[in-house]
Parts: sequence; C-alpha cells; structure tokens
Amino acid sequence: MARPRILVVGAGFAGVACVRRLERSLAADEADVSLVTPFSYQLYLPLLPQVASGVLTPQSIAVSLRRSSRHRTRIIPGGAVGVDAKAKVCVIRKITGEILNEPYDHIVLAPGSVTRTFDIPGLLDSARGMKTLAEAAYIRDHVIAQLDLADASQDEAERASRLQFVVVGGGYAGTETAACLQRLTSNAAKRYPRLDPKLIKWHLIDIAPKLMPELGDKLGRSALEILGERGIEVSLGVSIAKAGPEEVTFTDGRVLPCRTLIWTAGVAASPLVATLDAETVRGRLAVTPEMTVPGLDGVFALGDAGALPDVTKGEDGAICPPTAQHAMRQGRTMADNILATLRHQPLKPYAHKDLGLVVDLGGKDAVSKPLGIELRGLPAQAVARGYHWSALRTNVAKTRVMTNWLLNAVAGDDFVRTNFQSRSAGTLRDFEYTNTYLTREEILEHTRGMVAGG
Repeated sequence: MARPRILVVGAGFAGVACVRRLERSLAADEADVSLVTPFSYQLYLPLLPQVASGVLTPQSIAVSLRRSSRHRTRIIPGGAVGVDAKAKVCVIRKITGEILNEPYDHIVLAPGSVTRTFDIPGLLDSARGMKTLAEAAYIRDHVIAQLDLADASQDEAERASRLQFVVVGGGYAGTETAACLQRLTSNAAKRYPRLDPKLIKWHLIDIAPKLMPELGDKLGRSALEILGERGIEVSLGVSIAKAGPEEVTFTDGRVLPCRTLIWTAGVAASPLVATLDAETVRGRLAVTPEMTVPGLDGVFALGDAGALPDVTKGEDGAICPPTAQHAMRQGRTMADNILATLRHQPLKPYAHKDLGLVVDLGGKDAVSKPLGIELRGLPAQAVARGYHWSALRTNVAKTRVMTNWLLNAVAGDDFVRTNFQSRSAGTLRDFEYTNTYLTREEILEHTRGMVAGG
C-alpha cells in the first residue's frame, strides 16, 4: 500500500515549523513529505530591515533547509501556482519555468503573503518593496547608489531628488525600514564630505492616524519621538497620490523630488488562495480552529494564508494576526494534526496568547511590549534582539547574527555596493512574481489528464 503523501506549500515560519515536527515525529514508513519552495532557505523576515541597512549579511537570516539532522523531506524548487482540491493535485511552476502536477493526500497551505498594493498611478513602476531577501539587498545597493550619484552630481535638482527617501507604511516593517536606513545614510554621510547631511531627508507616511497602534498610545508616542529626534519626518493620515521616477505626490498635495519610494503598506495573502474554491476572510482562507478548510478534503491552511479563529480572545470573528510567533506555533500544531489524521485520532484546536511586540529602530533605539510591559531604549533593544536571536532556528544562524551585531557595533559599516541587479528597476513586480499564478480554468486544464487517467 502506498504511503500517504503530505505536501507542504511554503518555507516560511509556519511551513518550516510544520515540516520539522513531521520529520521528528513520523515513523520511517508512515508518510512521504514534500515541501514546495523556490528557495532552499527559511527567511527570518523580521530582520530584513537590518539586511537592507547592512547591519546583517543576507546569509545570516537565510536559514538553510538542508541543515536538519533528520532531513527526509523532498524539496521541490518552485512555487505553487494553483490547487485542484477535487483532484488533489497542486500545480507547481519550478524555478526552470516547467509546470509540474504534484498529487497529494494532505496539503498544508502556508505560502505566506505578498505586498499589498493599490491602484495608484505609477506605484508598480516606481515603488520598491521590503518582502524578500533580494529586495532588501537591492534596496541597500540602491540607497548607497543615490549617495554616490548625488555626491558626484553638479546639478542641485538632481542632488535633491536623490537625497530624499520616502517609506510608505507605518507598521512594523515600514517603521523599522525607515529607522534602519536613515541610520545607514546618517553614518554614510560622514564619508561623503561633498554632501550636506541636512539635505538627506527621510519621510515615513501612513494613511492611518497612529503609528503602530498595536503598541498603544504611550509607546507609539515614544517611537514618534525617537524618529523625530533622528530627523525622520512622519506624516500620518497621508498616502501617495501619484508616483514617478523622480518625484512623489502625496495625498495632501505635497510634491517631493524623490528617486526612492519604498512601499510597505501592508500585506495580502498569497494569490494561491484565490485558486481554491473556498470561503475567505479578508483575503485569507476561512479555516476551523484545527486549521482545516471546510468543504475541501485533506486541505489545511495556516499563517498568512489562513484566517484562524483566535480562541484565546473569546470574541466572535477574532482571528490570529499574521505574525511570526503565531505562524511558528501554528506550524507545530498543524504537524500534530496531520499526525492525528494519519493515526485516526482527534485533531486539536490552535490556541496561543500573544507574547507581545518588539520594534528595533537600530542602534540603541527600540520600543518593546513583552507580556504587556512597556519598554524603550536599551532595555527594549535588549528584549527585541534577544527575542529575534532566540527565534532563529539553527545555532549557525544564531552565531552569524550575533557576530554581525557585534562587528557592526565595533567597526561600523563600509557602505559597499554589490551592483546587485544594477540595470533593473527593482520594482515590486520584479521580485514578487505575483503574475505567475493560474486561473481556475488553467488549473483544471493542467489536471484534467490526471483525473481522466484515474
């Protein structure tokens, strides 16, 4: 009798946590496990701003999937672009472009999220994101290139446009990105004697009335004070009306000369979700507390893809936020439920009380709220970095990150460009490949032959 086939889609916090527990818990001949991911690493997403600012090297937060001491999972290098739940087939586009139909008995959907965009003129052609390792590496090169080009230019208008930077999104990603990159340019300015540091300006804008409202009013004000002291201009209740290659127009009418627009205004569930004929909640698959998708046999969803009821709040309609701490714990619970399904045991609901929030603003600046305790400054920084360090999955990754932190604190940065994709615009559509997913009709066309063949 053939072994059950378990297919996990996505190598983020949820997918990797699920795979690792399955590897430890499954008997040798109990099931076959496959993982679909375009990259052979798990990205520690919360530390991306520190890669963009050069505090950490890209490799230090890309945790190898092949370091597991019990490695038994087949890794399929590609991305899932559609699911036919009736035929129990996942359609995969391999990194070569080849289309693969992968049958499964149980599928765990943890494909993560993509940058959420809006119909703003010029946005997709001019904005850069902060969602992938490639984007972070590209942005670092791009920002340093603006300093180099401004330093060499004799045109004051060109200098002004190259030295103004706009970050859209007052959540954790946007705030940390603006803070870390401002620190990069502030330190770099000392190496550019022809540049007036006062000309280097960072703008953080958000349509919301508060910065990181989850932190509460007190810590939100503290974050605003820290950013203000560092010269970052924060504009709330404001967004982008139009974007161009050399200027940005705000919804309040201001027009800024600017060649760097970083878009971090929220995320949306992976377009893979839309390929299933299932109910969604705010773009995520509606799932039970056990992470099953009602009406779809053998389909589970979690992380950014699943709107998982938050049973700890006791409120109707409350769902778990798409954060790393929830995703990791959901992944482990998901593995337990897959095992329970194989062994004909009852599934258990997911329940986890949020442990708090940490925001690393670079250097000695941070605000944190662990277990409801409000902190700022060095104590908050110690909590923030301690949390991130402990959450890294391997000792190798922990060693690399700690070494990078110590080296940066002692020696600073060298402001080196690698010329990574220097001839590319590096916009959102260049890195996130959101146009590669199939329609329902295309999925059925790909799987029809398999269904007909039995």
